[in-house]
Amino acid sequence: MNLRLTWVQPEDLVGHELRQAAEDGRDATALAARWAAAGGPPAPAAAGASGTPRPDLRPLATELLDALAALPTPLAGREPTALADIQDATTPHAAPAPGPDGTRTCAPAPRPPGAGRRPPPRTTGLGGPRGLAGLGRGAPVGLRDRLHAAWLGRAVGCLLGKPVEKLPLSAIRDLGRAAGNWPLSGWFTARGVPAELLAAHPWNRRSATTSLAENIDGMPEDDDLNYPLLNLLLLQRHGRDFTTADVARLWLDELPAGRTFTAERVAYRNLLDGVEPPLTAVHRNPFREWIGAQIRADVHGWTRPGDPAAAAGQAYRDAVLTHTANGVYGAMFVAATLATAATGTADVHRSLAAGLGVIPPRSRLAGAVRLGIESARRTPDFDAVVDRLHAELGGYHWVHAVPNAALLAAALTHADGDFSRSVCAAVSGGWDTDSNGATAGSVAGLLAGHPDRLPEHWTSPLKNRLSTSVPSFDGIGFDTLAELTHLEAVRP
Repeated sequence: MNLRLTWVQPEDLVGHELRQAAEDGRDATALAARWAAAGGPPAPAAAGASGTPRPDLRPLATELLDALAALPTPLAGREPTALADIQDATTPHAAPAPGPDGTRTCAPAPRPPGAGRRPPPRTTGLGGPRGLAGLGRGAPVGLRDRLHAAWLGRAVGCLLGKPVEKLPLSAIRDLGRAAGNWPLSGWFTARGVPAELLAAHPWNRRSATTSLAENIDGMPEDDDLNYPLLNLLLLQRHGRDFTTADVARLWLDELPAGRTFTAERVAYRNLLDGVEPPLTAVHRNPFREWIGAQIRADVHGWTRPGDPAAAAGQAYRDAVLTHTANGVYGAMFVAATLATAATGTADVHRSLAAGLGVIPPRSRLAGAVRLGIESARRTPDFDAVVDRLHAELGGYHWVHAVPNAALLAAALTHADGDFSRSVCAAVSGGWDTDSNGATAGSVAGLLAGHPDRLPEHWTSPLKNRLSTSVPSFDGIGFDTLAELTHLEAVRP
């Protein structure tokens, strides 16, 4: 019997690491040639393991993974992972001031309070001061209702995207059109879809029995909901000054290893092997710039209304357990966006701008977000927006943070705050459909401001019930989750 453990076996990771090297500019030509000459497979297109087991390649695979990790990347300067370097990249500097002789010096303007490498006492997160609506002065009015809508929105968007996860964009469009559901406006369904089309594009096998219009009965388990639950536990146990090591210990205590995927599973394996954070994010981890940290960011934003810097700081300490560079930026971007939307006074465009403000502006993820926003503003037809994003960013893996951040930003911009349009646009764009739908629903739920403002055809099938393997939460209601999250948001 050959037991295959997806996402962690070295012979399945080399192809992914070679792809990552091509994306971050490392010259892996010689190493790729050695792998190909030995019969090594390319990166699996969608799954966590190649089609044919090759345990005989494991010794070479481990050697090549270590050699690939040692290659320098030319993007390191503009895509740092160290927090101090991210702060420097996002701190505004004034134009050089004229000197006595009329030339201009390179002295930067004074930084705002709390910015830079050495934040003063009593600040939060990235070092920025608490906002006027921040936790130190009481939570904004109506926050509990906004959190309830955000939890519901996250579940709705995730559930909408579950049956078409891993399907190519063309298949998603064909299935929606065949059911008379395009542009997407409701749950996916097999009703009325020709049998040959269903055979050609089968629904996601893990989700088909719980996520189609004809069979939804409460919110089924999904990692896009498990991680917010874990981060609620994290804040309950450790408060907002938690460390990355606290995140690691919580996972080992409460998160079943089989419920982790991609970078999270590699980091989990590294922890069990005695590797400590932040090395858990880089040791034989070719998924370190994928979307995993981004789907863990919601609670950090929800509990920091009006303080995007602090929200991003919390998301950073969470993310570096498993991710680097763009993988970390995705989490920071989402947390800061949500923290701004949680105030109840900002629209979606201001919220996205706040998210962009906490990540390095020269990074690929920041550029992709700007592309998504610009495309959505210029093009009335959202399918055309999606086509442009796929044309320009389709070379990335469908779970990579960069293209998915672009699609998320485009969907939210195009929907202009409307809940249904936000989740439908995010899912209809393909790539990581359930994760993008979940985050779009979280943002749009906050902007809606109250659960009663979310259309009933979305919320009623959830039956105020969430299934999960995270201990003590199985069967919990979204109203209860909102109350528990609110307690953390107002905690002194």
